[in-house]
Amino acid sequence: MGFKKKQYAGFGVILAFMLVTAVVMLVSMNHMKKNMSEIVQDRYMKVKMATEIQLLFSQSDRELLAIINDEKASGTETAIQNITANRAKIESRLNQLDNILNHSQAKNILAKLQNEFASYTETEETIINDARHNKTVPSGVISDYQTKRSHLTAYITDFKNFQENLMSKAMKNASQLEKNLLQMIVVSSGLMIAVMLFIAYWIVSGTGKSLNNISKVMAHINYDDLTSLPRVDVKTEDEIGEIAAAFNRMAASLEQASQKEKNYIEQISERNWMQTTLAEMATMYQNITHINTLAERFIQKAVPVMAASMGAFYLKRGEKTKAEFVKIAAYAEDRGNPGRETFSYGEGLAGQCALEKESRVITDVPENYSLISTGLGEAKPRSILIAPVIYEEEVLAVLELASLEEFTPAELELIKQINHTLGMAINSVLSRMEVERLLKESQMMTEELQAQSEELQSQSEELQAQSEELQSQSEELRMINEQLEERTKEAEKRAHELEKTKQQLEEKADQLIQSSQYKSEFLANMSHELRTPLNSILLLSEMLADESEEGNLTEEQKEFARVIHSSGSDLLNLINDILDLSKVEAGKMEIVIEETNTRELPVYVGNQFAYLAEQKGLELKIDVDDNVPDLIYTDQRRFQQIVKNLLSNAVKCTENGSVTFRMRKVGAETAGKYVKTEGADFWLEVAVQDTGIGIPEKKQDLIFEAFQQGDGATGRKYGGTGLGLSICREFARLLGGTIRLDSTVGKGSTFILYIPSLPNGMAATEEVPAPESEAAPALLREEDQQPGEEESAGQAFRNKTVLICDDDNRNIYALKKALSKEGMKVLVSQNGFECLDMLDVHKEVDIVLMDIMMPGMDGYETMQRIRENDAFADLPIIALTAKAMKGDRQKCLDAGATDYISKPLKMDQLLSVMRVWLPQE
Repeated sequence: MGFKKKQYAGFGVILAFMLVTAVVMLVSMNHMKKNMSEIVQDRYMKVKMATEIQLLFSQSDRELLAIINDEKASGTETAIQNITANRAKIESRLNQLDNILNHSQAKNILAKLQNEFASYTETEETIINDARHNKTVPSGVISDYQTKRSHLTAYITDFKNFQENLMSKAMKNASQLEKNLLQMIVVSSGLMIAVMLFIAYWIVSGTGKSLNNISKVMAHINYDDLTSLPRVDVKTEDEIGEIAAAFNRMAASLEQASQKEKNYIEQISERNWMQTTLAEMATMYQNITHINTLAERFIQKAVPVMAASMGAFYLKRGEKTKAEFVKIAAYAEDRGNPGRETFSYGEGLAGQCALEKESRVITDVPENYSLISTGLGEAKPRSILIAPVIYEEEVLAVLELASLEEFTPAELELIKQINHTLGMAINSVLSRMEVERLLKESQMMTEELQAQSEELQSQSEELQAQSEELQSQSEELRMINEQLEERTKEAEKRAHELEKTKQQLEEKADQLIQSSQYKSEFLANMSHELRTPLNSILLLSEMLADESEEGNLTEEQKEFARVIHSSGSDLLNLINDILDLSKVEAGKMEIVIEETNTRELPVYVGNQFAYLAEQKGLELKIDVDDNVPDLIYTDQRRFQQIVKNLLSNAVKCTENGSVTFRMRKVGAETAGKYVKTEGADFWLEVAVQDTGIGIPEKKQDLIFEAFQQGDGATGRKYGGTGLGLSICREFARLLGGTIRLDSTVGKGSTFILYIPSLPNGMAATEEVPAPESEAAPALLREEDQQPGEEESAGQAFRNKTVLICDDDNRNIYALKKALSKEGMKVLVSQNGFECLDMLDVHKEVDIVLMDIMMPGMDGYETMQRIRENDAFADLPIIALTAKAMKGDRQKCLDAGATDYISKPLKMDQLLSVMRVWLPQE
């Protein structure tokens, strides 16, 4: 065979061999490319969706745990919306996975995951419904939720691990195919070189060099870092050049896939870092009661987290145009150049950020900016961050950080999230500090009222002594008159002396009347002075008790509020007792004879005193005789008050044993031993018996006197004012009956009340002072006033405007807080002139709350002036007063008031009256 034929044959063999080799390599490369495409596009996408499902479920789980633990009551609705949105995304990812899965085991795992997610969703809905209705989540539901959460987490992890295993296997197959391809290339190259050496060295040498170049490039691949792969330098357009180009394409595809995976891992790491930091910051806010402590802890934590080197915390002080931001905490501050201590809205970049409510990052740092100092030197910061802290559209503080490096997007997003929770923490701490301040003021006011009460009691005792002295003088005058009758024969001789004595008697009588009038006026004025501060104390303590149900107060603060309200109520009861006794002594107590159901009295006794007796370990016995009629004609309110006072004394003074309440019908002969019985239909005997300390015989008459007690020493054991039995005796006398006492020291006491049934009124009974035509409503108990019809506060008060006219800032503050809470717009004026001016400007006023005693123009004249304007003829005006004077109600109505309420106010009573008179939509 000639050289030419050998050359043709050799080249033909070589070309055929190269063709076969190239085809096999292309097939292998295409298969490798297909495997890589499956890894990147199929397996990677499934793992990515599984990771997204896991992340969404973790977010929903945190929101649900926050709802269960009631950590953020104000953000419950937002958390529910986030849970619903995440649930929809999870269901979308599950449906996508169900459509693209091609492996039976993966489908089985996905089916279990979908079933468990559906069950978890039902439990989740149950918890959300309880949270929306402010119900406590049952422990059984929480246990079921925790079990399903664990199972669902396990299924998600199993599915993710399964897909990762498939991806790992595909990567191994690709690596093995690549190794086989390399082996085939080496073997083929060797055979080709051998054939080429056999035929012609110069043909084989060129081909071997190209193949050797490709082999070296493949050998230098770093499989631990696929983000940067070497490339084959393509110099020819033959099959070897195609192999090199295919390898280059494969390398580019692997680099893109590795880069995507690296970016995804970095994003997950940043999110985990942000969530962990936010959780640590939220934990740090707990148990902080002062704003300076909060600022110090926050700046010490936030500056290192943000990779900053210096920082300052500015808190807003003041309101509206007078507000300024004061630095209360700093980090790494240069004492030689501390910077601004205060700034206002719009002052400097920090003030401008506060005004615009926008954060700002400064990279072009001014030359005169504070340097960051260390022990070895100083450095100028490269980046400055100024971020306002906003809560409910109001800037509460400004945070300024300086760093030697530029702030990253992740750090900027983190400070945005931190400032949101910081705003809530600042508002909570400031609110708590305000509550503590109000509690201290309330305690001081209570002590002041106690001192005034003691002074009032002392003055009342002095007036009582004066009254007794006048009575003694009246008795002396009566004796003188008797002597004058016996000495009628000497009348002509002592006519001048008798006339002088008569004049003295008239003067003393006038003094007695004037003294009684002074006493009534004094008690009325003192009632006003005591009820006015009592009004604000009771309202504020009641509001604090209502807010404690939202979880804003500690248990100690709740107890403070309850003690303040209880002490104020006790003082109010004492004032009412003193006024009742005064009215009885003045003969101005109105008695209303009406049908009274005797069967309701034992029920009333049981409801009122069963629990008190049980608390002291006493037995409460109720014995009602069968002969007691169903109805008795008497004043039901006074009758019940007598029984209540007698039972209260019995329970108070009995340490062990029992308290017995007996009621029976008796004849006129039995009652006639102690009281006149003319005109009575029948008589009712009510006895209250106890096994207490008993009362000595020498004090049995004394205890019915005002301010007198059985153990009346300064170290007395049972307390009280000594008015209860005095009021009982006077009320019994007004009702035509009497009270008698049977007591033995150490064995107990029995108080027996005889009450007549008077169907024809008081005409036939023992002499009783004639009642006035009208009783002062300001002296009535609040429980006698009938509230208006109940309706929704949102319907009655929302978007309504109320004008408060009162000169006492404490009452204004309490009413403004309470009415604003009901959704009303509150306007304030402190005298009659301001009230008239406010009505001229604000035509939208729906109702007016008018105090009576005010400087300049009082409430009566103000109401008359309002009614003179036809535009306000139908405007509801509710008169409010603490002065307990007879006829105040009619006087207010005549002046133009629509209704009348006495102080101290009860918010439910005031709101009920306002509902009646407010114009309806």
